[in-house]
Amino acid sequence: MKLNQLSDNPGATKDRIRVGRGIGSGKGKTGGRGHKGQKSRTGVAIKGFEGGQMPIFRRLPKRGFTNLFRKVFEPVNVGGIQKAIDDKKIDAKKLITAEVLQAAGLVGKIQDGVRVLAKGKITAKIDIQVDGASNAAVAAIEAAGGKVTVATAAKAVAE
Repeated sequence: MKLNQLSDNPGATKDRIRVGRGIGSGKGKTGGRGHKGQKSRTGVAIKGFEGGQMPIFRRLPKRGFTNLFRKVFEPVNVGGIQKAIDDKKIDAKKLITAEVLQAAGLVGKIQDGVRVLAKGKITAKIDIQVDGASNAAVAAIEAAGGKVTVATAAKAVAE
């Protein structure tokens, strides 16, 4: 076989539609844009324009605000930690930090830290250092003989 004998499979490629190339093409004259008006011309950007009527985003009431200083914690449940320990993804004898939880796949992108929640059961004795924990999660970990260190509280006391 030579290079000049190579070809695509039948139907693998399709020619692009050439608009505005005569009425016989089926896409001639108006080029599939209909007739007249602003939208038939190039350079049109009328997102949200409703023909002079008051647009819906101005008619509807606005409520609430976005707090720019909010903290976004990655949640992790004690049941998930126990499952990771059972699956040998986390060593229960070592200190468990946000990086350890991320390496085990329990949390995704850590933004402002990790917060432990109490869903599920924990039986392993663990020493965990996180940025937040619910009271129920702390109680569950301490009932299993573990210890929870909340890093954010230490930062607040230092300031």
